[in-house]
This record gives sequence, C-alpha cells and structure tokens, in this order.
Amino acid sequence: MKEDKLDVVKQEMDRLNVSIVGVSELKLMEMGELNSEDHYIHCCGQECLTRNGVTLIVNKRLHSLLRKIQFNNSVGDQVFMDEERIPVANYDINNFVAFNNGTKILVKVGEFIPHAPPGEDFSIHENAIRRNQFYVKTPRSVCSDSCGPGFRKSAREGESICCFDCIPCPEGKISNQTDMDQCIMCPEDEYSRKGRNYCLRKVETFLAFEEPLGMTLVCTALVFCLLTIMIAGVFVKHQDTPIVKANNRTLSYILLFSLNQCFLSSLLFIGKPTSATCLLRQTTFGITFTVAISSILAKTIIVVLAFKAIRPGSRSRKWMGSKTPISIILICCLIQVILCGIWLLVSPPFPDTDPHSEPEHTILQCNKDSLIAFHFVLSYMGLLALGSFTVAFLARNLPDTFNETKLITFSMLVFCSVWVSFLPTYQRTKGKTMVAVEVFSILSSSAGLLGCIFIPKCYVILLRPQWNTQEWVNHKC
Repeated sequence: MKEDKLDVVKQEMDRLNVSIVGVSELKLMEMGELNSEDHYIHCCGQECLTRNGVTLIVNKRLHSLLRKIQFNNSVGDQVFMDEERIPVANYDINNFVAFNNGTKILVKVGEFIPHAPPGEDFSIHENAIRRNQFYVKTPRSVCSDSCGPGFRKSAREGESICCFDCIPCPEGKISNQTDMDQCIMCPEDEYSRKGRNYCLRKVETFLAFEEPLGMTLVCTALVFCLLTIMIAGVFVKHQDTPIVKANNRTLSYILLFSLNQCFLSSLLFIGKPTSATCLLRQTTFGITFTVAISSILAKTIIVVLAFKAIRPGSRSRKWMGSKTPISIILICCLIQVILCGIWLLVSPPFPDTDPHSEPEHTILQCNKDSLIAFHFVLSYMGLLALGSFTVAFLARNLPDTFNETKLITFSMLVFCSVWVSFLPTYQRTKGKTMVAVEVFSILSSSAGLLGCIFIPKCYVILLRPQWNTQEWVNHKC
C-alpha cells in the first residue's frame, strides 16, 4: 500500500480514537475492503481512504455476528447482507415513457425484493403505468391462460416453460389454488368433489336392513325359512306314509333343519359388521351347509347300500343300521368344524373399513383376514357336493318307487352351478355388492336343495295322496 494512503487511514483512525495493532500491515483488498490480522476495515464508496470518506473498522471477534444482517438505509429502504457481507440488491421495475414533446423519462411502477416473504417479493402498480393509444391492455408474460382450481399445469414438450396445458386433477386429488404444478391427494377418509377443488368427508356405508337391497334379501330369507318350516310340518304330519319312510325320516328332518339354518345364516351378512357377526358369518355358513350336504350324501349312500343289501350274502347289511347315516354326518361335520376352528384361532375375521371401493363412501365390512382358510371351507363343501352328485348320478337308475337319487342328482347340479358361478363373481365385486352376492348365493343354493328334493314329495303328499299308499307301492313293484 502506498504510504500516503496509509497515512490517511492512520489519521482517520486517530480522529475516531481507534487503535489497531499491526496497522502498518494493512493491505488494500477488493470491493473497498482493508484487512489486517485482527480487524476488518469496510469502506463505503471509492473515497473510503480519504479524510472525507467513511470507514468501518470491525474487530474480527465481532465480525461473525454481523453477517446476514439487515438494516434500513438513510432513504428508509431495507438493506440485506449475504454470507459474503455483500449487500443484496433490490430491483426497481421502471416504465419507459415518451411524451409528445420529445421528453423521455423512467417511471418506477414496481419492485422486486428477493429476500421478502413469498407473495410480498414482487409488486407492481398498474395504475402508474403509462400506455400508448395503440396498446391499452396489460401485457402477458405467458402464452397460456391460468389454470384455475381443480386443474394443474402440464408443460408443453419442446416449448417455453411459460407455455403449458391445464390438466384436470384425477379422482381423489384436488388443487385449491391457481396455477398449481401438482394436485394434492385427499386424505383416505375424504374424496374430491366434482370440481376437484376441495375434499369432502366420505360417508360410512354397509349392506343395511333398511335399504331396498338388504330388505329384499331379508324378506327372501324369511320366506324360504317359513316355507322350510311348513314342509317340515307336512312331513311330520304324514310321517307314517310310504314316501316319508322310504327316504329315511331322520335324515329328512336333519336336512330340513340344516336348510332352515342356512336361510337364517344369511341374515348375519346384513347389517353393520361387529366382532361377533364377523366371527359367526363364515363359520355358521360353512357348518350349516356342511350338515345339509352331508345329510344328502348320507341319503344317497343309504339308497345304494339298501339295494346292495338285498343280494344274498351281501356284507352291506351290517351298514344298514340307523347309526350309519348319523356317523357319516358327524364325521363330515367334524372335519368342517376343525377347519373353522383353526381359522378362528389362527386368523379370525374382524370388522374393517374399505375406503377404496367406492369414491364417495367408506365401506364397513368384515375382513376375512385369511383367504386361504375361506377357500378351504368352500373347497371342502364343494368336495362333499361333488361326492354327493357322483354317488347320486351312479344310483339314479336303481329300481324303486320313491328313489330320490334323481332328485338329489338334479339338486346337487343346481347347488354346484350356483357356487361355481359365485367364485368369479365374488372376486370381481367389492363393498356392499360383494356381500350381496354371497347372500344371494346362500339363498339360491339352499332354495335349490329345498325345491328339488322336497317340493316333488310335497306334491305327492298333498295333491296325489293316492300315490302315497302301500297298495300303490305294491302295485308299482
């Protein structure tokens, strides 16, 4: 540093009563800054080293505390300092105005303040803008209209960033501001209204008794339940007639009772799911249907054994006791009870919600928790039904006046058809519809068994009583 400049600095420091150790080692830095081992000297203006200049001498121990400061200058504007202690500039927006007399001036119409809060960093006063007579509208800096609430911006490929398309928000998402880049996902328990500009709370729903579909299913179940009781009453009243005795009265009563329980079990699927109903739904349905199908299987086996027993020296006679059909039913039901018990112990069903199946509703339902267990229960019932159908089909031509194997064959064909069509339909549906499909399958398959096996017998008992006599049976034989 030149000696005359150093003398000026020394004199200025003496005037301000500031002493610096090692001031002789001061060196001139860029941006009007002097540096020593212990101090910074900040100079304001190019004349900072003259006697009339202004010099700020700061101890290095205080220097770090003065970074990132802001203050108001003499004009009243805020001044920000960055990490390098350089003032951050504010930008004025000027309007170039040319008057008819040839005068040209710049008029401040706005400003941009980088460090101001969002929304306050840019301001412009349209009333201060002077426009000519040929262009009176405010110019636009984009080539696309703004995207309102319910839409998001999508940049056009190969064009400037200010050119974009407005894309509607998809279902479940919203945009509640103008020119949003991304749509906002609604919470899980809410859905986006049609305008996609705000979310609404989803309504909880389930297959209720009061709604038309639920009421229809309940009435259907109760009608079939009443019909089953009436058929049972007819059989009890005519229990000593040939047509009732020929088909094992005990098995007929067990079958009618189990079918009645099948119709009633469908009511567990209707109404608001609770812990109790979720535990009872599938297990009750599985066990009652197993009792019904195993009763039909026992009926069919007894018919086959009866014809084999009439042969001389046949070993089938020892299986013709009353314990055989009951044993078949107990063994078949025990296996199903074990399967259901394992299901309830390992992975029991529980009340759950499904917020995804219907956009505007949260479905209250029973979560099976284990689809493997559910399919095991259905598969076992299907195996019993297939066995009953096979045995009945093979015995359909056995000579007997009241041989019901043909009726059993047709009833099991109806039963299997219902449940084979049920599985793919059940997998494709969700929410209340899925529950309604299962209830419909229970009612239709139970009604198929009831109608195919017992309605023809009631026809003979009530409308053709002359066929239900021992004389008619001897004559037919």
